[in-house]
Amino acid sequence: MRDVKVLSVWIRRRYREGASLAVVARELGVSKSTVRRHVPARERRDAQAAARQRHRSRAKTPYEQALRAQVARLYGSGMPQQRVAATLGISVEAVVARLAPKQRRSRQEAARLAVEQQGELLPRDEIVARYAQGATVAELGRLYGVHPSTIRRRIPDDLIRSRGRTPQTRLRPRQVFTDEEVRRRYAAGESAYALAREFGVSPHTIRARIPDADWRARTPGEAPVPPPCPAGPRTGGVRMVLALSDEEILVRYRAGQSATAIGRAAGVDCRTILRRIPETERRGHLQAQRLNRPAPDVDADTIRTLRARGLSWEAIGAEVGLSAKTVRARA
Repeated sequence: MRDVKVLSVWIRRRYREGASLAVVARELGVSKSTVRRHVPARERRDAQAAARQRHRSRAKTPYEQALRAQVARLYGSGMPQQRVAATLGISVEAVVARLAPKQRRSRQEAARLAVEQQGELLPRDEIVARYAQGATVAELGRLYGVHPSTIRRRIPDDLIRSRGRTPQTRLRPRQVFTDEEVRRRYAAGESAYALAREFGVSPHTIRARIPDADWRARTPGEAPVPPPCPAGPRTGGVRMVLALSDEEILVRYRAGQSATAIGRAAGVDCRTILRRIPETERRGHLQAQRLNRPAPDVDADTIRTLRARGLSWEAIGAEVGLSAKTVRARA
């Protein structure tokens, strides 16, 4: 009896210190239910309090303290959370949970640090050499996969070229021409556009070298007037010859076939079929919809009978050929 009392006092003391039922049972070599019987019901912790207590108890273990120290050291050295998690073999969430709020970096700081770390891997001398050879900052940024401003920070200020368009060499040097040559060749029959293309100038430049008396342009009054079209009835264009005659198309359409089905049989578009059908014979949209998708004649009694058998609305719809929504509305 004395041993039982001593055991009960020891269990209550350990539980009040923060140890869980499982830890106390493991220390004594008994079951959790045995330990629970010695702890008063008013002192037992609920699920949330027990979880918080387990978290605090786990944080005091040597393994957890060493892991927290490693996470803080690696993260403090500038390593991102994903890389810390891959190095320690844990998840990113576990890394975040082991960092104090004041230790976590903001998004702006993390982005700036990532850019700096990426910039340290760039070959500065090679970038400067390529820029000196004529490459632009944007081209170098696309080449190394970074922002142009990252390339700009690695180029000395004395080498930076002024902003603006980079002068490009002409593929074909501009030819030197004289006014006499332009007038002579224009009088020989060459057009202003051909001369402008050959000398590498605009047609307006060629026009400025030619006197007005020699210019071959037509004035508005000299423009030829097209002859008037003869008045008369307009004749239609060539009518397409189909594999089906207009009478057969009309017979099929009256029998219930759609214009799409007739066009598929004739090898043409449905609009071609509709043009062969008179306006008075064409069906409306709702008429065509009811004709193309006829609804089965199922009454409410049939639906209620199938429902009484225990069938679902979907099963009834599949059996009678209707949707579940239509079956429910008809019932």
